[in-house]
Amino acid sequence: MSTRRRAPLGVILYFTTLLLLGLYFTFAAVQGDYGVFKRAEIEAEGRVLAEELAVLEAEVARMENLTRRLSDTYLDLDLLDERARDVLGLIRADEIVIR
Repeated sequence: MSTRRRAPLGVILYFTTLLLLGLYFTFAAVQGDYGVFKRAEIEAEGRVLAEELAVLEAEVARMENLTRRLSDTYLDLDLLDERARDVLGLIRADEIVIR
């Protein structure tokens, strides 16, 4: 005769609860608000925003350069001529316009 003993119900519930808690925390660590996937998403968004910032900073530097070149202290006559032609549609008397 074999005397086989069943595990008590409390032990089964204890290990089942531990397993479920472990699964829950693993899922939260991977897909939760502070999980691995969210972190990767935030880092990718940060890279995109950094690239956009670099483009905008270059544009600001270009605009500051143009502004300085048209200021009272430093006047670039070529740039002034270019802007007048572009904005006001001006031409010189010795030029011929072909449309």
